[in-house]
Amino acid sequence: MTIKEEQQKPTSDIYILGIESSCDDTSASVIKNGVLLSNVTAGQAVHERYGGVVPELASRAHQQNIIPVVHEAMREAGIAKSDLSAVAFTRGPGLLGSLLVGASFAKGFAQGLNLPLIDVNHLQAHVLAHFISQGQPDEQMPEFPFLCLLVSGGNSQIILVRSYHDMEIIGQTIDDAAGEAFDKCAKVMGLPYPGGPHVDRLAQSGNPRAFRFAKPQIKDYNYSFSGLKTSFLYLLRDKVKENPDFVEENKADLCASLQETIVDILMKKLKLAAKDLNIRQVAVAGGVSANSGLRNALVEAGKKHRWKVFIPPVSFTTDNAAMIAITGYLKYLNHDFCGLGEVPYARINYTF
Repeated sequence: MTIKEEQQKPTSDIYILGIESSCDDTSASVIKNGVLLSNVTAGQAVHERYGGVVPELASRAHQQNIIPVVHEAMREAGIAKSDLSAVAFTRGPGLLGSLLVGASFAKGFAQGLNLPLIDVNHLQAHVLAHFISQGQPDEQMPEFPFLCLLVSGGNSQIILVRSYHDMEIIGQTIDDAAGEAFDKCAKVMGLPYPGGPHVDRLAQSGNPRAFRFAKPQIKDYNYSFSGLKTSFLYLLRDKVKENPDFVEENKADLCASLQETIVDILMKKLKLAAKDLNIRQVAVAGGVSANSGLRNALVEAGKKHRWKVFIPPVSFTTDNAAMIAITGYLKYLNHDFCGLGEVPYARINYTF
């Protein structure tokens, strides 16, 4: 069923304001009847000097950014506050301080305008980013059921998506996430934060088989990346003892080998799940889905296994409010609203 099929023709246009503040990006977006009108994001460069996100600094930056970002999103969309149908916000998971800023603003904004309030699961929104329309005639969206590989700095999951509102996590990391493995290994090599994009860039000129790292043997469709991080650290420790310039002399090969290992781990379980469940619609989501190695591996697997592969635009892979707005739109059609008493949550342990 497509968005158009689920939507009963409204008597008037539906405008959803989406607000995202789960980590270090403040973002606001407006969607009209499922079509993106604006998507504005303010990043936080302050964290780069610390090599990671500092929660207290992130919360303060959200407080500074949220009003200008929402104002700009409304301006770009060309609408007034009175045109809005509802306000959607990220309820979790994420950094509690950051989530509180977005949630508090959304509640006050919605209450002041007497608008319905919609709470959104950040991970579910990453999956539903595949249903954002940009108003192009040749847009393709996944058909149900499909598998979605959700990979980011905090999550690595394989999700069985039966409908917009029915998703099941069938596999996930038991320790660290793929994005965290990229960032932590990059930090050990002296690369700036966030490390993932720098690893991807350097890997282009490296040998992906120059070094071998540990690959976990985890049952079912679950992942583990802690052993990989440890083996990477031990390799650098031992090699630097022999040659203090080892990292600088081999940085491209290290990045290429690291990327190859992480992508191979991710793809192995995804292929297994697709085969076992006989599903040939496969999507990827989350910040790590911007990685060129993973994108290429998905395309190649699609050709080999006759999958129909869905890879989102890079602008929809990282944290953004467009995915919050489209999820809010779909929940609006389902009359799925929340009260002012709903509080943010840092973690989840349940099926969507």
